[in-house]
Amino acid sequence: ITVTLTDSADSEEIAQAFRDISALLREYTYATSGKSKGRLRVRFVDVYQNRREAEALGVADQPNVVQLASDGHTRRLLLDDLYLIRKKISREAFKGEAAITAAILDVSSAEKKKIYFLGGHGEMSPDSVDGARGLSQLRDQLRQRNFDLGGLDLSLSRQIPDDAALLIIASPQGRFQPHEEEMLRNYLTTRAGRVILLVDPMRQFGLENLLFDWGVLVYDNVIYDTDSQSISDNGELLLRHFLPHAITQVLIDNSLYLLVGPTRVVNEDIGRSADDGLSVKKLIASSPTAWGESSYRLRIRPEFTSGQDLRGRLGVLVISERLKPANLPLSVPGGRLAVFGTADLVTNNRIINGGNFPLFLNTVSWAVDRDTQLNIP
Repeated sequence: ITVTLTDSADSEEIAQAFRDISALLREYTYATSGKSKGRLRVRFVDVYQNRREAEALGVADQPNVVQLASDGHTRRLLLDDLYLIRKKISREAFKGEAAITAAILDVSSAEKKKIYFLGGHGEMSPDSVDGARGLSQLRDQLRQRNFDLGGLDLSLSRQIPDDAALLIIASPQGRFQPHEEEMLRNYLTTRAGRVILLVDPMRQFGLENLLFDWGVLVYDNVIYDTDSQSISDNGELLLRHFLPHAITQVLIDNSLYLLVGPTRVVNEDIGRSADDGLSVKKLIASSPTAWGESSYRLRIRPEFTSGQDLRGRLGVLVISERLKPANLPLSVPGGRLAVFGTADLVTNNRIINGGNFPLFLNTVSWAVDRDTQLNIP
């Protein structure tokens, strides 16, 4: 990263920009200093005082820019790219972290990862600004991180596009047809596809057979809890139990929590064959006092019923990964599937709460293998 701003600029605006950018880049270099790969190097060049160095770096004619270069790819950010501009006059906020992260991902990979949001079954939409079911804030955050987004309706498509790096299925309200389920099965198995499924309680979505093949069980119930540390004043679930993993580590390290509305139980199938080539892990669970209320449709006061309701640390997120066959010496990528027992955590009303967004962003990064490319929460 080459910065052509200087702290001795006559303009106070430029001097402030230098302070903002240099402070941010110090954090990036510190975060990557212990890594064997992905380390960042930062140069500050005065294009007037060090003309020869500026020419060698290709910035001789570009004062007041931030240039990023990696593996022959170059991206140049102007000051207007790093600030929120109001009425084309005043700079109101520094947005350098989002801009520089996107630029890093842009120059360190040949192409953008394409994420498709599935539709056709009443799913939540990334174009909706509705608080309870809209995903517009998630859409904007993913775009800032250099993902290309699109929509996909399997009932209208003969196949899943070749450029699909990830499919997100957020809160389907109706059942998938058998041929749609088969398309998803082929995508995951034969194309090492990646899927994130968020299923709300009280809905039948018709992918149970596919999930069973991947060692994941989704129960028809709603999680309730009586622990005061596990429910908010409004009755939402506060989830704090995380298994160590690349997806959850930032929540563990920073004592973050998840805040979600109605949630169903998602668990790994502990009875599946041990040699099925799958790695299945429950990453998020409720408190030990929680139970999965199976009689929620009766609209009576929720109460644990022994022999009928599940109890204990009930799963809310399960991931499943197809491992390479043991007899192959090569590294063969396999499919990856993440299943949440609620879609509520990524809605416009919820996504900024606690660890909701860091968790989902890490799940996306894990799904598309970006966790090995840039892992700076």
